[in-house]
Order: sequence, then structure tokens, then C-alpha cells
Amino acid sequence: MKRLWYNGFITTPLPPRKDGSSLMKIVPSNVVCPRCHSRKLHKFGKDLEGCQRYRCLACHRQFAPDNPKHPRLTSRKYPDCPVCGKATFLHHDFTYYSNYRCCDKRCNHSFTQAKDIEISPPSSALPFQLFSMKRMRHPLHIILLALNYFFMANVTTRKASQLLLCCHQVKVSHVTISRWIKRFAPVFQAIANAIQPTLALSDSDEWHFDETYVKICGKDYYLWLAIDAETRFVIDFHLSPCRDSNSAHTLLKSCRDKSGSPASAVVSDRYNCYTEPARKFFPLVSHIQVEDFHDVISNNLIEAFNNQFKAWYKPRRGFGSFDSANRLIATFVFFHNFLRPHSSLEGLTPAQVAGHVTSMRARNNWLLIA
Repeated sequence: MKRLWYNGFITTPLPPRKDGSSLMKIVPSNVVCPRCHSRKLHKFGKDLEGCQRYRCLACHRQFAPDNPKHPRLTSRKYPDCPVCGKATFLHHDFTYYSNYRCCDKRCNHSFTQAKDIEISPPSSALPFQLFSMKRMRHPLHIILLALNYFFMANVTTRKASQLLLCCHQVKVSHVTISRWIKRFAPVFQAIANAIQPTLALSDSDEWHFDETYVKICGKDYYLWLAIDAETRFVIDFHLSPCRDSNSAHTLLKSCRDKSGSPASAVVSDRYNCYTEPARKFFPLVSHIQVEDFHDVISNNLIEAFNNQFKAWYKPRRGFGSFDSANRLIATFVFFHNFLRPHSSLEGLTPAQVAGHVTSMRARNNWLLIA
């Protein structure tokens, strides 16, 4: 039987090959059908531009991958499906990762792929600032006393000013106390950054992550928090105007860079923005998403810290600016970690439980720690 060559208009006998092989079987191995991804192809003449055309034996699709007017069909724009190996399409594109879905409706597999992009630092990374007691009228112990009233007694700056006047006969304006807090915040942050790498936070079984909202100039901002389950140590925080995956990536990466990784699990709520950063930055531990408050492993620990924070935050009725809120929260976290004794920790601070050894004098005057 003679082999025929069909070009759409003329049917002529196919000339025999010198080596006796079939012309239809010589197909490059990197050419696949764009419809069914089959490799069972044969050459099917050439198109109007003179490019080689192929025909699929499975779905009878005709295509010319070498045509310059059309994109190449030998390489795919997106990664292959890890389940069936077929083509995928971009389902959602985020800043730090992309979500793909399989084109085959029977497979319909969804997977993510991280992007090689540098993640922005958290808001807790306050800029370095030189500190001095220049142009301060009051001695250091009065300043520290006012800060203790403000952060540990859950009072406002006006009430702290009244306490200094009634109990210590020291007249200080509430505006001055507010300036002291903002001025000392970078100092406290520098002390915390120097001590935190020496703490054994990676020996803990679980780290808990959660977010809560605060008011800044009448608008809702989100405070992202991470706390150690065994020591009650606040690992880091991040203040953001958005409740999205970018903020979760920023917080979890900062926690990993500062304190490593927990021993067993990362615990969060069912918000899906924690899924991808937990898989990326803590691949060796499991990610537990709490579904109910009555579960064996719950997020009640960090919810209790949120209640403490809200008890301190509500008398202020919000913050005046983002920078002011960031500095106040950083100082509140410092008091919680290094100065405030916890009844659940038998009167110790979270830093002491985590392995930091300090004297009573250093606790009373924490500037000596630096």
C-alpha cells in the first residue's frame, strides 16, 4: 500500500526513504500535543509559513510549534502539575508566592510555589537612635518610675502624672511622660535584641501566632503577635494596616531569624494566610490550625495575652500615629518579657524562664543590662 502525503489540496504518493524507515515516526521527543499532552504524533506536512506541522494520533489536533507567529508549544509558561504532569494555570498571584491549579478538571490539583523575593522587615525593627540624658530635667529613677506606672499599672499618661504628684511630690506633665516613652523605646528594643538570641526559645514545643486589631487615627490596624507556649515570651510583633499573607510572611520570617524554630509545632487559627509561610519557614515542624477553643491544643495562650494587651490599650482609646503606636507596643512587649512578673510562672519573668539570668538590681534598673 502506497503512503500518501496530504497538504490540504493535493494527495500524492509519499516518496520512499533510502534507509527504508517511516517518515511519520521521526518526531522530536520534546514536542507534545497542546490539547491532550500526548507524545503519539506524526509529521503532517508544513503550514503556509513553511514550518513543520504535526498531527496527534489521540485527539487529531494539528499544530506547528516552530511557527514564529505562535508561541512555542514545547515549553510551558507555568510549572507542571505534580500529580498528573499536565499543564497548569495561575489561580492566584500573591507577593511572596503563586498559587497554580491543574488544567485537567478531573485532577484539579492546587499547589503553591514560593517566589525568590526579599521579605520586608517587621515594624518591631525600630531604627537605631543614639541615646543621652541631655536636656532632661528629671533624674533617671523618676523617668523609670513614670514608665512603670504607665506600662505595669495600666494607667494613662495623665494618671501617671497625677500619681507622681500625689505619691512622690514630683510635678511632671503628661506630655513629658509621653515623650519619655517614645525616646526610650529604641533603647529597650536594643536591649531585647541583644538578649533574645541567648534565650532557649527553640526548646519549646509550640509557638503560637495570632492577630488583633488596634485603632490608629480612627482606622483599624492589625497587630500580629508570636508567643512561646512554655515561657510566655513574646517572640516578635508586627503592626500592619492589612490582614494579609504579606504580614504573616514578615512575622514568621522574623521569628525564625531571631529564635530559630520550635521543637514540635506552629499553632495558629484557621486563617489561611499562615499556611504558606508556616510551610516555607518551618518545614520540619507541623502546622496546627485550631478549630475550636475546646481542642486539646488551643490558641488560648495568645488570646490571654491579647486580653492583657487590650486592658492596657483601651484606656488610651487608640493611638495618634503609626510611629507612636509602634513605639508604645514595643515598650509594652519589653515590659512583658523582661520586667513584669507572671503569677503563672511563679513570680518570674518570661525571660528568666527562658534562661536569662539577671539580678534584682538589674531588674529594677534595666538600663544596666545593656
